Amino acid sequence: MDSEAASKAVLISNSEAWQDLKNHVTEINNTHLRDLLSDEERLKSFIIEHDGVVVDFSRQRATKETLTKLFSLAKEAKLKEKIDKLFAGDHINATENRSVLHVALRAPRDVVITSEGKNVVPDVWNVLDKIKVFSNKIREGSLVGATGKPLTDVVAIGIGGSFLGPLFVHTALKTEPKASELAKGRKLHFLANVDPIDVVRALDGLKQETTLVVVVSKTFTTAETMLNARTLRTWITAALGQGAVSKHMVAVSTNLKLVKDFGINPENAFTFWDWVGGRYSVCSAVGVLPLSIQYGFDTVNRFLQGAWSVDEHFRTTPFDKNLPVLLGLLSVWNVTFLGFPARAILPYCQALEKLAPHIQQVSMESNGKGVSIEGVQLPYETGEIDFGEPGTNGQHSFYQLIHQGRVIPCDFIGVIESQQPIYLKGEVVSNHDELMSNFFAQADALAYGKTSDELRAEGVPEKLIPHKTFKGNRPSVSILLKNVTPFTVGQLLAIYEHRVAVQGFLWGINSFDQWGVELGKVLASRVRAQINASHTKGKAVEGFNYSTTTLLTRYLKESIQVMGSEPDTIFPSHLLEDCT
Repeated sequence: MDSEAASKAVLISNSEAWQDLKNHVTEINNTHLRDLLSDEERLKSFIIEHDGVVVDFSRQRATKETLTKLFSLAKEAKLKEKIDKLFAGDHINATENRSVLHVALRAPRDVVITSEGKNVVPDVWNVLDKIKVFSNKIREGSLVGATGKPLTDVVAIGIGGSFLGPLFVHTALKTEPKASELAKGRKLHFLANVDPIDVVRALDGLKQETTLVVVVSKTFTTAETMLNARTLRTWITAALGQGAVSKHMVAVSTNLKLVKDFGINPENAFTFWDWVGGRYSVCSAVGVLPLSIQYGFDTVNRFLQGAWSVDEHFRTTPFDKNLPVLLGLLSVWNVTFLGFPARAILPYCQALEKLAPHIQQVSMESNGKGVSIEGVQLPYETGEIDFGEPGTNGQHSFYQLIHQGRVIPCDFIGVIESQQPIYLKGEVVSNHDELMSNFFAQADALAYGKTSDELRAEGVPEKLIPHKTFKGNRPSVSILLKNVTPFTVGQLLAIYEHRVAVQGFLWGINSFDQWGVELGKVLASRVRAQINASHTKGKAVEGFNYSTTTLLTRYLKESIQVMGSEPDTIFPSHLLEDCT
């Protein structure tokens, strides 16, 4: 949109619905969660279930009136229309002129979802079918490495969404009994950071002749990913020769020319599309390929089905029963109106330990924006600072701040059935019961707190009362899953993806671009050129500010002493010990 059009754009903050919510804040600030939790009728209407997922909103600092006002804001923001446009393939990613169709990645074969007037679902299934055939061949041992040995280890190279999403799903399934059985004899590894330490850790204990490398890069030009890809190509060819690349490396990319030039057989390239954002790509070949090799395609397909269950719920369910919509509306309420800039994601399940890092990217890269989709500077805060750790580990880390410091809304995620139950004779409860006791207790502790009168009644010394008082009134959401299976992992993923979209739709921003990551890359290219010129030609550092010049000069001086000016290829010796 040009500057003239942008100047005419109407911000949602100018609407009557927005002002109504701002005025409502005073009323909420005069209400404590202790009082809200005594209203049984409210409690019943604040617990919603979809397809086995139960979400309890009752510990949010919100009343039925608050929700009514939020629904009015949603109407003002044309939320339903925006959701429909997402599923219709409209170019809602306006700054890149693209559709946003990660929902098509998990759609059943008979569903029609269009982009540019074309149904993209058959294209998606062409890739899925190709992955199923390829992954089955690897798993059955009919597709082998250069020396004829089965490929039992996979290293997936990717960064950002090409890493965090697949890692989250892999970690969630690793100890799920059925998935674990299907993965026997196989190991999946990830290489994301360009730091050589990450290379060493990813390759630790691996042998070239039994390793398959999956290079994930849409354009096949991502700097960090391609350097890591060239590093692993060297690791392979040092042991097996140049001809082994086509047997030990495959690609997830759209650039078949660069894939072929790299030495990878184009037939072993699995595509995805520009309407798939990186942080929404785990349901594409980015995640489906390595996960299918590890767990079998049918396992991963159940994950896709779980996501689609929530997609359909999100698209068709009225807002008052719509889990992602309600979560998104309440997040906007917390961030923009109540002024809570952070959110803690707290899964009481170790299998979900990588949920918070993945959603951190999905949320913060999507909604970390300061201008409207029309390019107008926003007069209100958007986005939230996401962090988290599995319970009960987090309780012994940062919960002190959550209970008695800053107010940070929390997402508590609990599971009814443990993936790996343990029962000890003579214990009061099982290990999982102990875990879940904390899940239930923490939400209430944050909500109710503990008053000075309660402490005095317990005989607490007066001098300790200020230290032991908990104000409470700290909001949270409780999400209860029956279990952690491929299907429920897909559900959880989609709930968070759509929640983020709802927030962006209400704030009037573009949740599907990420221009903020570009500037650092541009500046890094200048530094890279300087390092190369200094190492190879002895050129002094120039063109940077005093601070950067000083530190970069120090770095170059001492790193040259280690490397020499023109080093040969160097690998830690133990990674090449099997080379001939």
